[in-house]
Amino acid sequence: MERAFTDRAEAGRTLAGLLDAYAQRNDVVVLALPRGGVPVAYEVARTLGVALDVLVVRKLGVPWQPELAMGAIASGGALYVDEALVREIGLPQTAFDRVLASERAELERREQSYRVQHRMPVEIEGRVALVVDDGVATGASMKAAVRALRARRPAKIVAALPVAPPGATQRLEKDVDEFVCALTPANFYAVGQFYADFSETTDDDVRALLAKTDPRGVPCTSPCG
Repeated sequence: MERAFTDRAEAGRTLAGLLDAYAQRNDVVVLALPRGGVPVAYEVARTLGVALDVLVVRKLGVPWQPELAMGAIASGGALYVDEALVREIGLPQTAFDRVLASERAELERREQSYRVQHRMPVEIEGRVALVVDDGVATGASMKAAVRALRARRPAKIVAALPVAPPGATQRLEKDVDEFVCALTPANFYAVGQFYADFSETTDDDVRALLAKTDPRGVPCTSPCG
């Protein structure tokens, strides 16, 4: 199958083309879901000329199948649990709690790592938040991110994605104010199948991209001084 995107940067530029209405606006902020969403979001913010920040989210994977999300957590204490799935797999509460504790520790580590030598979080209240990832499968991470954002009182939340399964709109439409997606293929199996290069985004990659922004959080068009 031909890949839709060369890499995450190209996916971001493609996605930015669908978000023209938000270009060059001081009331707009792009929020990336680390780590894979950061290269996508950086290109969206750079193309639109708006602020960039991260919203750390961690998937809660089923212990024996970590890629299967039974929920997610996000900065600010937000928690989303797929209760139906947890009941279906018969997961004991103690096992769920172990996964939750482990992912909370990793979320805190990432929060501290990405804020080192970097500005404070971008102000969200009263602004339009474009929440960007490299794609969604179950939508658990996006749901947790949106729950965290609601507490920060944005004027509007837009889920913006390069690729998602056909049912993503229905799964997320009650959680967000607008859903923008470049590609919703019928033969969706995993996000990575639509990228020629889907190599792991590292913490160093995230920090490097965040460092290429000005004091307002807007990606620099020339070397940041």
